[in-house]
Amino acid sequence: MISSALDGKMTPGPREITSNPRLSDKFFRAIVTSFGFSALIILTLIGAFLAVRGFQIFKSEGLHFITGFKWDVTIDDAGEVTYDMGIGAMLVGTILISTVALVVGVPLSISVALFLTFYAPIRIRTFLISIVDLMAAFPSVLFGLWGYFVLMPMATYWSKLLYKYLNWIPIFDAPEKFFERSPFIAGLVLAIMIIPIVTSVSREVFAQTPLDRVQAAYALGATRWGMIRTVVLPFGTNGVIGGAMLGLGRAFGETVAVYTILNLVFRPNWHILYGAGGNIASLIILKWGEATDLETNALLAAGFVLFLMTLGVNMGANFIVGRTLKSGK
Repeated sequence: MISSALDGKMTPGPREITSNPRLSDKFFRAIVTSFGFSALIILTLIGAFLAVRGFQIFKSEGLHFITGFKWDVTIDDAGEVTYDMGIGAMLVGTILISTVALVVGVPLSISVALFLTFYAPIRIRTFLISIVDLMAAFPSVLFGLWGYFVLMPMATYWSKLLYKYLNWIPIFDAPEKFFERSPFIAGLVLAIMIIPIVTSVSREVFAQTPLDRVQAAYALGATRWGMIRTVVLPFGTNGVIGGAMLGLGRAFGETVAVYTILNLVFRPNWHILYGAGGNIASLIILKWGEATDLETNALLAAGFVLFLMTLGVNMGANFIVGRTLKSGK
C-alpha cells in the first residue's frame, strides 16, 4: 500500500495540450499578415488610380484606344485641341519584342537550369547560381547601355544575315535596309534580362523531379541526357511554362532598356529586323514630359492596359508554377 501511494504521488498528472499560440507568435503573425495584405492593397490602389484617371479616355475613345494606330495631338489657329489617341502600334511592338525575348531567352534559361541541376560540379554550382541570381539585381539602364554600345554592332550583323536568308518570311522582311535599333535587338536585350527569372523557376522545378523516377531511368540503361529527356523535361513542362510567363510579364513592363535601344516610331511595325517601333512602356516615358492633362490621362490609361496584361500573365504563371510544385506533375 505504501508503494502504491508513493506511485500515485510520483505519477505526473495528464498534460494539457492547447493550440493557442503564444503572444509572440500572435504578434509575429499579425506583422506578417499586415505586410502581406499591404502589398495587395498597394497593388489594388495602383490599379484603381490608373483606372480612374483613364476612365475618361476609355469612355471617349472606346475600343479605338486599343486598336488605333495614331497618337496625334493638334492645336489649330483658334486654340482648339484635337486628339486622336490609340495604342495599337505600341501594343504590336510590345507583343513583338516580348515574343523575340521569349524565343531567345527561354531555351537559354532551360539549358542553364539543366546544367546547374544535373551537370555542374558541386564546387562551382553555388557560384554560378549566385551569378545568375545577381543578374536579376542589375538596373535596367545598365542592360540598355550594354545593348546599345556592345550588343548592337554584333546584333546588326546578325540581322543582316537573317534578312539575307529569311527575307522570304514576312516577319523577317524589312521595308528598308535599316537594321539598327530594331525590335530584334531590343528583344535580345530583354532575353538576357529574363534569363534569371526563367532559370530560377526552371531549376526549382527540375530539382523537384521524383528521385525514384530518375533512378528507374538509370536502372533501365538511360544516359543522363536520356533521363532528362524522358523524365525531367516531361515532369517540369508546366513549371517551365510558368517561368516563361513570369519572364513575359517582366518583358511587357520593361521601359528604360527598350527606350535606350529601340528607334521609337509611332506606327505599327510587323518586321522584327526593321529599325522602327516601340512598346507601351516606352510610349509613356517618351510622351510624359510634354503631355497635356488629357494626354496624361491617356498615358495613364495605357499604363492601366499594361497593368492588366502584366497582372494576368503573372497570375497565370504563379498558378501554373504553384500547381506544378504541389502536385509533382
